[in-house]
Order: sequence, then structure tokens, then C-alpha cells
Amino acid sequence: MDFRQQFIEFAVAQEVLRFGEFRTKAGRLSPYFFNAGLFNNGAALGRLAEFYAKAIAGSGIAIDGLFGPAYKGIPLVAAIAVALARAGRNLPFSFNRKEAKDHGEGGSMVGAPLAGQVLIVDDVISAGTSVRESVELIRAAGATPCGVVIALDRMERGQGELSAVQEVERSYGIPVVAVATLDDLLAFLRQSVDLQENAAAVVRYRQEYGVVAHAR
Repeated sequence: MDFRQQFIEFAVAQEVLRFGEFRTKAGRLSPYFFNAGLFNNGAALGRLAEFYAKAIAGSGIAIDGLFGPAYKGIPLVAAIAVALARAGRNLPFSFNRKEAKDHGEGGSMVGAPLAGQVLIVDDVISAGTSVRESVELIRAAGATPCGVVIALDRMERGQGELSAVQEVERSYGIPVVAVATLDDLLAFLRQSVDLQENAAAVVRYRQEYGVVAHAR
């Protein structure tokens, strides 16, 4: 089992990934639900960060630093930086405040100065708002956004024919790396004795709302 399948297995065990009937923000009835906010203890966050580190290592992207957008990206970027350092790659990291601080050191940025090629880390991409704000902050600091890494790519159409991930890649000309994708989820379900019965519903949902797979 590769790390992507291991990640799906881990997400199911943590009840971060659940199956049933869930209404999405777009009003669609999805047969699965992924809530990365439920990686909410030290052991779970540490393990999650290790999966991110493996995805980053396998991406081939040249990276000088990490950036985590507030709020979900803050614990993620710190944990991922630790996981990468333990794997032998020590990278600086930073994150932003939602509101600029007007005392002390001031400003809206915390951590290492943004410089060089900066990778944005987040849990998922839905509307792409967080990525857009991150790209603007990184560029304003004189650095270059070099990509985005997320936990799960649902490979699902947005308002048009492209997925939110594909829209980000097209709009900013940067790659989006996912720890796992809907393809990985389907592969896991088909091999799982306990969860195999959910595969057909996920396939039907993908046929209705999915996008064509894109290269990793």
C-alpha cells in the first residue's frame, strides 16, 4: 500500500473521511465527506504532516519556504515544517494574521520572512479564496508562489467545467499537489472489504460532477 492509500486509510480511521449522504456548499448530495479539521490531536496532526511531507518530497517542486494561510493553514504549516525537518529538509515557514497587528513587531505576517520559492499549504481548495489571498501576500513580499499542497483533491467541477484545483493551476500558473485524490479514494474503496459498498455511489457522483484526471 503506497502512502496515498495509507492516508485514505488513516483518514477513515480518524473519521475525517466518512461515507453516507452529505450536502456540499454547492448543494450537491455527496456520498462522502472530508473534514480535515478533525485531525485535532497531536498524534493525528503529526501523522497528517508526515503524509504532506511525502507528497511534497515526491512533487519535485523547488521550494525555499512554506506558507500557511490563516486559520487552518497555521497548525498545518508548522507541523509540516517539523515533519520535513525530521526527514532531513529544514525549511523556514510563516503564516498570516487575519488582522494586522498594530503594536509590537506589527504587520500581518508571523514567522520567517517570505523569500524565494514559497509553497502554500492548506487542507482543501474549494472556492480558491485562500489561495488567491496567499498568492497576493507572497508576491507583495517580493517572493514567488511556487505551488500549493492540499490533503484531498475531490476532482469535482466548480462553476464551470474545471475543478477548483484546475482553476487555481490555470489562474496562477502553479501546480497543486494533493496528498490523495478522488482516484486514490476509489482505488482504496474497491480494495476494502468493509467499505467496498460505497464505491458505486462515489463512481456515480464522479460521473455526474467529476473532471478529467490531470497529471500529478
